[in-house]
Amino acid sequence: MKPNKDLPVSPDLREDKPEEACGVFGVYAPGEDVSRLTYFGLHALQHRGQESAGIAVGDGSSVLAIKDMGLVTQVFDENALSALTGFVAIGHTRYSATGGSGGHTAWEAAEPHLSTITDEIIALAHNGSLINSVDLRRRLVELGVTFRSSADSEVAAKLIGYFTQESHHMREGIRRSMELIEGAYAMVLITQDALYAFRDPCGIRPLVIGRLPEQRGWVVASETCGLDIVGAEYYRDVEPGEVIRIKGTGDDGLIIEQAVPQQKHALCIFEYVYFARPDSNIDGMNVYHSRDAMGRQLAIEAPADADAVIGVPDSGVPSAIGYAGQSGIPYLEGIVKNRYVGRTFIQPTQALRERGVRLKLNPLSFSIAGKRLVVVDDSIVRGTTSQQLIAMLRDAGASEIHVRIVSPPVSWPCFYGIDTNSQDELISATKSVEEICEFLGADSLAYISEEGLLSCMKGNHNSYCTSCFSGSYPVKLTEKQQQDSFRSDMVPTWWPQESQGMASLF
Repeated sequence: MKPNKDLPVSPDLREDKPEEACGVFGVYAPGEDVSRLTYFGLHALQHRGQESAGIAVGDGSSVLAIKDMGLVTQVFDENALSALTGFVAIGHTRYSATGGSGGHTAWEAAEPHLSTITDEIIALAHNGSLINSVDLRRRLVELGVTFRSSADSEVAAKLIGYFTQESHHMREGIRRSMELIEGAYAMVLITQDALYAFRDPCGIRPLVIGRLPEQRGWVVASETCGLDIVGAEYYRDVEPGEVIRIKGTGDDGLIIEQAVPQQKHALCIFEYVYFARPDSNIDGMNVYHSRDAMGRQLAIEAPADADAVIGVPDSGVPSAIGYAGQSGIPYLEGIVKNRYVGRTFIQPTQALRERGVRLKLNPLSFSIAGKRLVVVDDSIVRGTTSQQLIAMLRDAGASEIHVRIVSPPVSWPCFYGIDTNSQDELISATKSVEEICEFLGADSLAYISEEGLLSCMKGNHNSYCTSCFSGSYPVKLTEKQQQDSFRSDMVPTWWPQESQGMASLF
């Protein structure tokens, strides 16, 4: 099938992927350069967010934070890190989910967020998204609390501050806040002398604990790759509904409390498909191995008659290798990624916009010319850059292009930290597989089945959130959110979960 030349090339340079969740990192290590450890931890987690970065450090008497728009290496230099002295720190790399990245609130929405509790300062960093932040913010404003941004992370920081001031105990303030906030959250928080980490009762976003050698301190991070880069050894996950307090380097410095009851586990399956780095382990399963297994399963479900298999960098490559291994079709490196584009603040010219995907990807023409290709990718969300990629491969001489996707069609929006909050922008919600294939200009298109994807996962297959494929959600939305997000002919379902009303705690 030839590309449809009548279809316009989208000027939207957003990835044709679910936009990343954020990355959080924390360290408690007296005697260590905690700001530098946090810097390198954030560097390992940079793939989870490229809009802003920040570090906050406690020195026993106060908390100081530096944050700005840009990549970790753009925000921090030697002078900035030298100014952040102390023994406990947290850091954040951000992709905006709630709060926006543009306009006058851009810097204020960057994290960590600072909040005061009488004469004490806390800093908080958040990965995820809160469903009920608007209602919580309204109640706090009625109580006299002021805000600098619309970010739900600031709502969490101010809520914890409010309840801590009321109870005079930080863990109690966190616990009472966890009884109210709904949605996905993996959060780290510091006072001037302690580190806290806590996770939503469904465990939608990952959060792990590591230990520095010789009991020099503790580390928490969104992924194990954040532990690896600072030489920390994996200790355990922060379990759903837990709050962890770290105020010491030995075993007695780690206090674990089940703050709210665990609910049905709902770890986001896209952590394995796309978000996490391939060298990370989540719930004891290596991400690279899971992606390889997805590719093998896809080759069983959707074989193709082709000369070569190529993967779309980076997350599609392990699955392409798995597909090639299962099918017996040779794997080729057919696409080179420009790893230094990122989210630039310099806008491209219109001519460059029209070239779109070439800013990030370029084909190896000598490798793919004249070949029938299986092109393996992790997902198709909007379809725009996938369409450009296929046209680019055609121009490079590919004779046939058979697209294979290692996730089911993304037909439902996500509200838990991923930037797909309306079905109108999801191509699979409005087009059939055959129509999408025609839109892309591919010769064939096939997705892995949901059952096939889950078969590649470890443990209980009911313990993953697959709402973007299935329309079955672990945390219920408000009526207005439902009305604004779903097509009238598509009705979501909700997992049975306990919910704590706000009136009982405010």
